[in-house]
Amino acid sequence: MSDSLQTITLGGGCFWCTEAVYVSVRGVMDVESGYSNGHTVRPSYEQVCTGSTGHNEVVKLVFDPDQISLREVLEIFFVIHDPTTLNRQGNDSGTQYRSGIYFSTPEQEAVAKDLIQEMADSGVYSRPIVTEVLPLANYWPAEDYHQDFFEKNPGQGYCVAVAAPKVAKFRKTFARLVKP
Repeated sequence: MSDSLQTITLGGGCFWCTEAVYVSVRGVMDVESGYSNGHTVRPSYEQVCTGSTGHNEVVKLVFDPDQISLREVLEIFFVIHDPTTLNRQGNDSGTQYRSGIYFSTPEQEAVAKDLIQEMADSGVYSRPIVTEVLPLANYWPAEDYHQDFFEKNPGQGYCVAVAAPKVAKFRKTFARLVKP
């Protein structure tokens, strides 16, 4: 394992879905669901759901760049959510479901912006990419019952209908990056 683990925080809709994918990614050492880039200190899930805190539902990823590059982490991110819908993913709507990349280094910012520009130039999406790229701010971990939610509740309706298909899409599209 590398001595230079990196951390990046991603908002791609409901954190249950995003976490469910990244726990299966080779080189991702830790995944924590949480809230970031809002103005309330130590927000609760109930507060975030009102949309009044400015926070986004996110996953904080710790990854080993010797096993997976930041670009690969972000390529997965752009496959498992729709970066062209403002404040919405599927039936989930509100600012807490916005598409966001929250970086911890200037290098991460550059990689994220370069990838977004490449995708915009290629026309891979028919609509503009609305993913915000900002420094991580005011992060707070989600309550314990949100951590590993998909793993603990695979038969729950939302997990079956929304999270499981995202996990399947990741496994099919990025088979080489699935943890053994």
